Amino acid sequence: MSRQLRLDLNRPASHARQDFVVGPSNAQAVAGLDAWPAWHGGCLALVGPKGCGKSHLAQDWAASANAILLHAHAPELDQAHGRPVLVEDVDQDFDDEALFHLINMAGREGGGLLVTAQTPPAAWTARLPDLRSRLNALPVALIEAPDDEVLEGVLRKFFRERNIRPPNEVLPYLLRRMERSIPAARDLVEKLDEAADAEQRPISRALARRFFDDDTENLDLFDD
Repeated sequence: MSRQLRLDLNRPASHARQDFVVGPSNAQAVAGLDAWPAWHGGCLALVGPKGCGKSHLAQDWAASANAILLHAHAPELDQAHGRPVLVEDVDQDFDDEALFHLINMAGREGGGLLVTAQTPPAAWTARLPDLRSRLNALPVALIEAPDDEVLEGVLRKFFRERNIRPPNEVLPYLLRRMERSIPAARDLVEKLDEAADAEQRPISRALARRFFDDDTENLDLFDD
């Protein structure tokens, strides 16, 4: 099967809620988002490490709440009146005064504010004293690094999007050795698909073994 044909068969990636894999590492955050619109003050900070699925959940919320997406360093506040707002990666760079106003506006009729970050609001640097107090009080929904249940689910999802059904022994093998993040899972599935296509062979544990270093491969001596 040619590369072009394989690419044409690939299913488009989905960011819908039904395609988000829920597990112990993110169940609390999912429950926090599902409490909308009953967030305290209309605000919620979705916090977790890079690659844990924050954007997936945030974009799904934005679609369901009919929210607008604003940039943290230069938000256009005129667009936020009476509308739910999503601001991603707030801890990377934000305008103090604008964020202060967005938090205040979130509690008004029709408003709301979801922000995503890798660190909790209490750790963000704020020059405005009034903003500092609001950040300290901001409700937080925490996503931890993906657990095995989540990683297995996203691996299956990424394989499914490429119309691949790997043998049963491949997923446990990958889970013991892969980097613990969703982008790493996506990258691994992509590389396995490309290697299998180049060699005109199905994905297998032997093929997967190439993507891990010699020390990790030696664990196979003790595999059941």
